[in-house]
Amino acid sequence: MVSNYSNNNTDAKDEGKVTFDPALRSFMLKVYNYMASGLLLTALTSFYVGNMVRDQILMYGRPPMYISVIGVGSLIIAFAFTLLFKKMSSNVALLLFYVFAILVGVSFSSLVVVYTGATLFKTFLITTCLFGGMSLVGYTTKKDLTSMGHFLIMALFGLIIATVVNMFLHSTGLEMIISYVGVVIFVGLTAYDTQKIKHSFYLARDVEGRKKVAIMGAFELYLDFINLFIMLLRIFGGASRN
Repeated sequence: MVSNYSNNNTDAKDEGKVTFDPALRSFMLKVYNYMASGLLLTALTSFYVGNMVRDQILMYGRPPMYISVIGVGSLIIAFAFTLLFKKMSSNVALLLFYVFAILVGVSFSSLVVVYTGATLFKTFLITTCLFGGMSLVGYTTKKDLTSMGHFLIMALFGLIIATVVNMFLHSTGLEMIISYVGVVIFVGLTAYDTQKIKHSFYLARDVEGRKKVAIMGAFELYLDFINLFIMLLRIFGGASRN
């Protein structure tokens, strides 16, 4: 499970601007474009590398060691991205985000071998619908989602702990519970993060600042989408493996 949440909550409250400001809409479109580019890189990399290592995975029942190493590397980049983000230029931040998306694609490459194409496609469509719906809620709602977001972030840490514990227990039942709870958490975080991103738009006072805010927003929504996809894949893909 990929996870990274820095709680950069903002207090911008001008709901009139949030709903109708054309500049905000243009900004949010840029956020979604960055995010979609990252998802496309992840998908293309997953299919390319998955087809390269298919025989080895089928023969040995596990991906090559370097894929696991790259998976750890993607987590390191995620933390570095968050910790050093304020010191980066927007171009460096965008490059690092795309590198991260490619590394995630490599680490997810075994999914192409383990699950059928129909299962992956169905799960992607369901993820897209859930994500799109909750992101729209986060963009349009007049309710402050800050309290809900704080609770979900705490729940996320609990989910990470449970996931680590289950690495040793190998409990199928616990894995399914984690998956269902994870869906609820990331659905909620999608709405919360969308609202947080649109509020952050008004805190950036120049072009460079708004581009950086857009990149960080895309990074956070990318993580929401990827994790939601993985949770749903565990739920729908249990009986649909290659």
